[in-house]
Amino acid sequence: MELLYWFESIRTPVLDTVMSLVTRLGEETFFMIAALFVFWCWDKRRGYYLLAVGFAGTLASQWLKIACRVPRPWVIDPDFTIVESAREAATGYSFPSGHTQCAVGYLGGIARFTGRLWVRVVCIVLALLVAVSRMYLGVHTPADVGVSLLISLVLVLALYPLLESTLWFPNRMYAIIGVMLALSLAFVGYMELLTQPPVGSSEALLEAYENWAEARNNAYTMAGAVAGVLVVYAFDTKFLKFPTRAPWWGQLIKLVGGLALVLAVRVLLREPLLALCGGHPVARGLRYFLMVLVAGCLWPMTFQFFEKHAK
Repeated sequence: MELLYWFESIRTPVLDTVMSLVTRLGEETFFMIAALFVFWCWDKRRGYYLLAVGFAGTLASQWLKIACRVPRPWVIDPDFTIVESAREAATGYSFPSGHTQCAVGYLGGIARFTGRLWVRVVCIVLALLVAVSRMYLGVHTPADVGVSLLISLVLVLALYPLLESTLWFPNRMYAIIGVMLALSLAFVGYMELLTQPPVGSSEALLEAYENWAEARNNAYTMAGAVAGVLVVYAFDTKFLKFPTRAPWWGQLIKLVGGLALVLAVRVLLREPLLALCGGHPVARGLRYFLMVLVAGCLWPMTFQFFEKHAK
């Protein structure tokens, strides 16, 4: 807590704003932008690499959160204050840091495969700044951030050669995605078998239930998304084979239009699927499954048009 108290002592309104913006790089939306940009506009194999790093890191992070159940810093020390704007996104248990895991995963992955030194330097600096921002804002301890950084760094380095090998052995991708799907389904089973905390009026009981519910939701989210990735890979390999080449304006349309379409699916299908599934988190799994199908099958059907105009 000493380091967190030091960060608390140097806070200013300007720094609070800067760190609040930097920490958003560790959110799901920015991961989606980066992964889909690489997948649609750069290199599909490396897009799958970022997805694999993100999935494995999220799975490890979510399991550790629910297994260790470490409270947030302000719960551990009631005298400690946080930057209030960060409280809304600081959900679930504290250990390890999900934002750090996400940012180091996709930014570190880009740094690993890019051939441009300036891109590599920018990605590494941004990833480290996200880690620092979590402590500056007061929502994570150095242990939370350090373990997440280590997990993501190991995954970035270990999964790269494995995913690169699919260039020579394409069918190996089925095994990789299959393992991801098996692990995600195992996590779903783990959460379903885990005893549900009682719903009570006390703050401790309410927090325990909310943390359990969030982890359960995330388990179904990952299972649905990975199942979608498996369908996308099979469909693209056998039938679609969409190109990534396009002129700059085509790449911009692909990215902006595709993101708008995927985000629309995420927002518009939320309530109908929840109603259809009776509020069960399987609705999240179905929603992310459909989001992945739109991103990997439906939208790329337009990419042939853009390739015709590429030099």
